[in-house]
Amino acid sequence: MPKLDICFSPELLPLYDLSGKVAVIVDILRASSTIVTALGEGITHVFPVASLEECTAYGQEHGCLTAAERDGLPAPGFDLGNSPFGFLDAARPMRGRALTISTTNGTAALRRSLAAEAVVVGAFLNLAAVADFARQQQRDVLVVCAGWKGQFCLEDTVFGGALAARLAPDFDVRGSDATLAALHLWRQGQADLSAYLLQSAHVRRLNSLEASQDFEFCLRIDAYANVLPVWENDRLVDAALN
Repeated sequence: MPKLDICFSPELLPLYDLSGKVAVIVDILRASSTIVTALGEGITHVFPVASLEECTAYGQEHGCLTAAERDGLPAPGFDLGNSPFGFLDAARPMRGRALTISTTNGTAALRRSLAAEAVVVGAFLNLAAVADFARQQQRDVLVVCAGWKGQFCLEDTVFGGALAARLAPDFDVRGSDATLAALHLWRQGQADLSAYLLQSAHVRRLNSLEASQDFEFCLRIDAYANVLPVWENDRLVDAALN
């Protein structure tokens, strides 16, 4: 039986062997939610990069939209920040465009996880698609929580618990204390996820930046149930369209 484990921070990745595994990169607030929304709204592919300089260079080289965020705020000089609502603006048509994105936590976590057999991006928005992919792969799964500047984040770990609940009993979700803890957190908060996660320091930090609309949107479970960003060569594409 394949196993699901959870890495609470990218700083802990050296403790894990990614070879042969599916890595699920999760940054609920907001990189993974924004990437899922972008592909769901017609962006063709996404180049996730670690630095602002790379983001600028990719935009120039590939003629794509650029999105960047640092410390929760849009980085100056880019087309977009790190809000999913940037891709829901009817006044700014984006369907058929490519995107390059750099964020404080999420894109860096992805770049550090590329040794895995398969790399996908997970969010509450596409929980069903991630669970379906994991079942199809029948490989061990490691949920890589982006956290906040190397530290633990409640919302990313709760997502790991939600995925574990979806995958049981087809996966071993009790072979790791990290997964067991995430399951307990999910069961404690699932009845009113918004109220539960309002306790989170990262949520309060984000809301202090007047991004509470983003917070509520990013908790919409399976709003993009058929969208699965998967790493292919040097980019993320929607597996459903490839």
